[in-house]
Amino acid sequence: MSTPQPLVDQFQRRITYLRLSVTDRCDLRCSYCMPERMSFLPRKDVLTLDEMHDLALGFIARGITKLRLTGGEPLVRRDMIELVRALGRRIGADDGQGHLEELTLTTNGTRLAEFAEDLAAAGVRRINVSLDTLDRDSFARLTRRDSLPQVLEGLAAAKAAGLKVKLNTVALKGINEHEIAEIVAWAHGQGFEATLIEVMPLGEVEEDRFDHYLPLVAVQEDLARRWTLTPSGHRTGGPARYWDVAETGGRLGLITPLTNNFCEGCNRIRVTATGQLYACLGGNERVDLRAALRSADPQAALSEALDTAMRIKPARHAFAIDARGAAPALARHMSMTGG
Repeated sequence: MSTPQPLVDQFQRRITYLRLSVTDRCDLRCSYCMPERMSFLPRKDVLTLDEMHDLALGFIARGITKLRLTGGEPLVRRDMIELVRALGRRIGADDGQGHLEELTLTTNGTRLAEFAEDLAAAGVRRINVSLDTLDRDSFARLTRRDSLPQVLEGLAAAKAAGLKVKLNTVALKGINEHEIAEIVAWAHGQGFEATLIEVMPLGEVEEDRFDHYLPLVAVQEDLARRWTLTPSGHRTGGPARYWDVAETGGRLGLITPLTNNFCEGCNRIRVTATGQLYACLGGNERVDLRAALRSADPQAALSEALDTAMRIKPARHAFAIDARGAAPALARHMSMTGG
């Protein structure tokens, strides 16, 4: 029996990082992410948790060592913790079928208080929590839900469970730019890392993203006037570049899909809850893994589909927000692709 080949794209980038969406559903409605009346997928179109597990094992056998579970909001999926437990058994496995070095997830934190201990027990050691404001009224306006107390409770539970936390904050002109330094300082005071992200033009929303697009070069310059920022060699396998902040003692990450393209070293692929593999977040190149899983010979079909994905992965994305009223770069929302 031949050994499965590692995933290497046409630009000789080794793909070791999978972001797997378990649902497109979310219990928040962040204004820059989706419309208030969002249409979610019919449940019949979504992969079962068993299919997601089989899919993940196929990726792990091909050299995926880091797996991030995403959504939507992954913790709203019923019995999702069972998938986490099953995948956690692949951490450090030594049976010739591949292994995970890290299993993690991105969450909005609303249900962390319920699941933090279970996540830690299953082998999760680090999580990303999306949080764009510490002001309750601003949170309610931005997410269209008054859920900040639940998020803060969830963060406290994650900390108590021993999970390392990184706060992800989308920088938004006219919305939260005045409190970015406060969010970073608060995160570092809690022992969390903080990462700032430029808003991405994915899917139609009620507002014009051009009005709220805040280049992180401007944010970095502002923070550098307050604090001493020193470039860090820290890497997590994701797109962030890091700085150490002397005054807070913490680490700051910047993800800049618009002002500083980071695609040259891309090691990531994404799979939606319906089993569509997108070779690039900013592209439409995709492969139908659900069809492969449900074929007569799933293992062979999945292997062929992954080979196809490596051939179609583009060199870089083409995100841009350069004019008011411009259509989003892609029609699909971030919640559908997975964060």
